[in-house]
Amino acid sequence: MDRRLSAALFGVLAACSAPGAPAPETPSSASDSSRARPPDFDLPALDGSRVRLSDHLGRDVVLIDFWATFCEPCLRAMPHLDALYVKHAARGFVVLGVSIDGADSLPEVRAEVQKLGIRFPILLDQDTRVVALYNPKTSAPFSVLIDRRGHVRLKREGYTTGSGETLERDVSELLGL
Repeated sequence: MDRRLSAALFGVLAACSAPGAPAPETPSSASDSSRARPPDFDLPALDGSRVRLSDHLGRDVVLIDFWATFCEPCLRAMPHLDALYVKHAARGFVVLGVSIDGADSLPEVRAEVQKLGIRFPILLDQDTRVVALYNPKTSAPFSVLIDRRGHVRLKREGYTTGSGETLERDVSELLGL
């Protein structure tokens, strides 16, 4: 295993091994006019299509969720993210689930997505190129919430009790509900 992949997996395992740890978040100030614009990416999706982040920027509220099949907090979060996606998709809310599992894990990714009944797009970052742009520690789960103007509004590491309600509130606010 190469050093970069080994370091990436260590970061994911470290985040996943602390299920009771609080989820650090770094919200952007509402008055901050210099909000970060997220780096664009183009990844293959589990369904065979390709998804480019920039296709959604300036139009949708986007949640990028970095996850792995061996990360229990990730798997616990996914049904909540799916419910949020289904509830708000018609209002312009998009969830992009980015699997950071390796290239040899495609059957496991497909099986978990099917088992959980996930309906939002699952993207494959098999070389961890995209996660490195957003989350150099490669912790998982790791979420990035982007507003309709294409600015990063929130980055959140981990998933704990209450995370779903907090995310629901944040998404509803960005959708103007």
